[in-house]
Formats: sequence, structure tokens, C-alpha cells
Amino acid sequence: MEKLINQFEFGLFFWQVLIFVGLIFLLKKFAWKPILDAVNEREEGIKNALESAENARKEMQDLQADNQRILNEARAERDAMLKEAREMKEKMVADAKTEAQAQGAKMIEQAKAAIESEKNAAMAELKTQVSSLSLSIAEKLLKDELSNTEAQTKLVEKMLGDVKLN
Repeated sequence: MEKLINQFEFGLFFWQVLIFVGLIFLLKKFAWKPILDAVNEREEGIKNALESAENARKEMQDLQADNQRILNEARAERDAMLKEAREMKEKMVADAKTEAQAQGAKMIEQAKAAIESEKNAAMAELKTQVSSLSLSIAEKLLKDELSNTEAQTKLVEKMLGDVKLN
């Protein structure tokens, strides 16, 4: 460094400063501006990319919220449909039970009516047979009684004795 200070020449220094300033001017005019423009353009591109990414992120969040809302609506609709189907099934089962009970009660009533009518028919048949039998027995008795004149006389006297005169 001392050697440089000892060998200092003003003319050489002037030309070096002049060339340096010219070089800076040329760099500023032809290189610095395009470099700054490229840096600014790059910065703007990065800024736009960040904004686009942020917008895309917001859109994704909105889409996820919409998807969640749609999914919740679909679940609610599915639950409502299942509930409605269960209610329909229960109603159908209850209707079928009611119908079966009504038909059973109707069949029981019909069976009771049939039994009662069979019973009445059997009783009528029995009465007919009993009366027929009674008449037959009475006829046989009367034939025996009427064929015997002594027994007829006793019967007439007994009947006359039973009758009271006023």
C-alpha cells in the first residue's frame, strides 16, 4: 500500500476516475436499468403469484366449506329419508296388525255365529226327536191303555176326580 501512495500520479488518477465514472454511467444507462426492471418484474411476478396462491387457497376453503355444507345437507336428507321409511314401515306393520286383528275378530265372530247356529239346529233336531219319541211313547201307552177297557175306565174316573167343579 505504501508503494501505491509513493507512486501516485495525478494524471493517471484523473483518467482512472473519468473512466470509472464513464463506466458507471454506461452501466447505469445500459445495464442497471434493465437489471432493476428485471428485478421489479420478478418482484411483481412473485407478488402476483402469491396473490394467486392466496386466492386459490381462499377458493379451496370456500369449496371445502361448500362441500361440507352439501355433505351435511345430504346426510340430513338421508336421515330424513330413513326416518320416513322407518315410519312407513311401522305404519304398514301397525296397519297389517290391525287388519289381521280385525280379520281374526271377524273370523271368531263368524265361528261363534256358526257354532250358535249349529247348536240351535242341533237343539231343534233334538227337540224334534224328543217330541217324536214322546209322541211315539204316548201313542204306545195310549194304545195299551185304550186297548184295556178296565184301564180306560180307571183313567176316566181319575181324570174326573182331578177336575174340580166350581
